[in-house]
Amino acid sequence: MNGAVLLTGSTGFVGMEILARYLERTDRTVFATVRAAGEAEAQSRLRDTTECLFGDRDAYQDRLVALPADIERPGLGLDAVMRDSVAEQVGDIVHSAASVSFTLPLDRSREINVEGTRRMLELAHLCARRGGLDHFSYISTAYVAGTHRGVFAEDQLELGQGFRNPYEQSKFEAERLVRAAAGRLPVQIFRPSIVVGERQTGWTPAFNVLYSPLKAYVRGTLPALPARRSSPVDVVPVDYVADAVFELAREPVNGDTTYHLVAGERATSVGRLIELSARVVGQREPVVIPPRLFSRIVYPLLVRSSERLRQGLERMRVFFPYFAMEVSYENRRARDRLEPAGIAVPPIESYFGNLLDYANRARWGRAPVTRAQAQSLAAEGPAAPGGKPARSR
Repeated sequence: MNGAVLLTGSTGFVGMEILARYLERTDRTVFATVRAAGEAEAQSRLRDTTECLFGDRDAYQDRLVALPADIERPGLGLDAVMRDSVAEQVGDIVHSAASVSFTLPLDRSREINVEGTRRMLELAHLCARRGGLDHFSYISTAYVAGTHRGVFAEDQLELGQGFRNPYEQSKFEAERLVRAAAGRLPVQIFRPSIVVGERQTGWTPAFNVLYSPLKAYVRGTLPALPARRSSPVDVVPVDYVADAVFELAREPVNGDTTYHLVAGERATSVGRLIELSARVVGQREPVVIPPRLFSRIVYPLLVRSSERLRQGLERMRVFFPYFAMEVSYENRRARDRLEPAGIAVPPIESYFGNLLDYANRARWGRAPVTRAQAQSLAAEGPAAPGGKPARSR
């Protein structure tokens, strides 16, 4: 590995964990792009990130460079001198920045996820010409599979699938751009599935996707779930994703290589996840209703029964399709590369309690806990349902 690392999305969930790996496990300079008005603001935001990660705003400041850049602006908003300087120093790019919103309009999702990736590829070409580039690592998503049914392999992309939301479609289109550049750049693509908190601490700054129905269930506002009990639910902890990206970016690549960072054969199912949730929380399972029946009959009745219930169901509606999927993800290439290095995806049963414990501590995002704090709190034992550490009796 030569030169500095350029990381986008360093203040986001997955990007923060990847940033921690490069700082803790290498002595390389890291350029971390931050959307900010100038260097001072970018530096301040990045120091907030290092405080969250390590409990120290000044951690690694000797080789962590805040780069005020915006993937929505031509040239990333960098002047020509700065672009040239970065290109001459950077040997690896990890592009993690993206909009993960399911409700953003398609044109806005495309501007961030597709055009933003195009601008990062332009910078990658400049790096390759100036100082050489070992890797362009793109964080995609397993959900580029869209509505495909059956097995979705690591080499597959365009199978005539549809998409459930603008996020899936824009990430699919962005991945096509990256693949098209593979003949001229050392491209590798990572496709994580549903990413949740760290397995040991449960830490996460983002309570969406899986967390939304879990929160409603814990609070008793999810009496029924539109789902199929047999549908697979593929979940991975964020530390597995970050470890995998870091490990797989250590060796040279030729052309493009895609890795599914998924549970694969270890994926759970809707039915097993419901049973696990009920056992951990100590509540009755919600009623599972076929999606069409729920949409046509049950949903209209529920939203009229209570304003609180209506608001909760409206917020969760975009996530419901992920509990009636008919796709599974093959991950043989990732397993073959990662397992010899001791990196294996754990079954969700082994860390699910930690996820809920942290969610209770953080009051489902209303009382955020830093990653550094979560590591200390995890040693104190489980939290009570109200968010405070449980006391032994």
